[in-house]
Amino acid sequence: MAVSKFAQLKNYLDTQIIGQPHLTQSLLIAVLADGHLLVEGPPGLAKTRAVNALAKGLEGSFQRIQFTPDLLPSDVTGTDIYRQQTSEFVFEPGPLFHNLVLADEINRAPAKVQSALLEAMAERQITVGKNTYPLEQLFMVMATQNPLEQEGTYPLPEAQLDRFLLHLNIDYPDAHAELAILRLTRGEALEGDNVAVEPISQADLFLARQQVLSLHLAEPLEKYLVQLIIATRDGRNIDDNLGNWIEYGASPRATIALDKAARAHAWLNGRDFVSPEDIQAVFHNVLRHRIILSYEAQAEGITKDQVLTHILEQVAVP
Repeated sequence: MAVSKFAQLKNYLDTQIIGQPHLTQSLLIAVLADGHLLVEGPPGLAKTRAVNALAKGLEGSFQRIQFTPDLLPSDVTGTDIYRQQTSEFVFEPGPLFHNLVLADEINRAPAKVQSALLEAMAERQITVGKNTYPLEQLFMVMATQNPLEQEGTYPLPEAQLDRFLLHLNIDYPDAHAELAILRLTRGEALEGDNVAVEPISQADLFLARQQVLSLHLAEPLEKYLVQLIIATRDGRNIDDNLGNWIEYGASPRATIALDKAARAHAWLNGRDFVSPEDIQAVFHNVLRHRIILSYEAQAEGITKDQVLTHILEQVAVP
């Protein structure tokens, strides 16, 4: 399958979500790598619009779930409904039975709801009562977190954050992009959304995923990828500061995620092999939510991104 279809989809997303090319690129990487995406940023930065636009560019159904403190697990998974006519319980599927799901402000839902969602993400199935129901083959969750107004929220534990392929931080657009956003929304209010895109079929998407997995990754680069992950666990072998900054490193799930994301990045850039630049390009988004900094690092004002950049600088490229 030609990469051109995804290039067209990327161009369409960039016309709909202005000033956030990193977000649109990460959405496509997550879809191609069959993973989920966690996006954190202030409100009003088109996080909901981004998934909506992606749904239009793919042949699949879309559902948005607004997470609130009073949400129940059955509100997202579905539940058994008693039918008086037949005297039987019939399962009524919830919003998770769609291809693309936006979990808006996931940190506002209680732990049981978060657990139900993350189980669906990991197992691609849900269990209600004694019955287990498989989800769609194309199933991707984009969850959002609002870093503001933390009162009454339920932060996701690190073990659950590990279920996300990528963790993306987004910030406000610059003045040029803000002006383009203003003109776009004004035009849509007057004339509607006139930009069309030909949806990519699920068959083409699954074929693209196979091509991504078939990309050549040289053995020295495989070892380089693994060394980057090992550096998060035993940093003292590389640098004394690094060993003091990280309390807990990344799990083998991070190694798998880094491999998949790097392959998708290379494929989107039209290459049939993975380069060191592909690994480095996705490294921060794959590892940002998988390491826990020590108290010493936090006291010094060291951020996770600074630690990850330091690892890239210290681990030798083959």
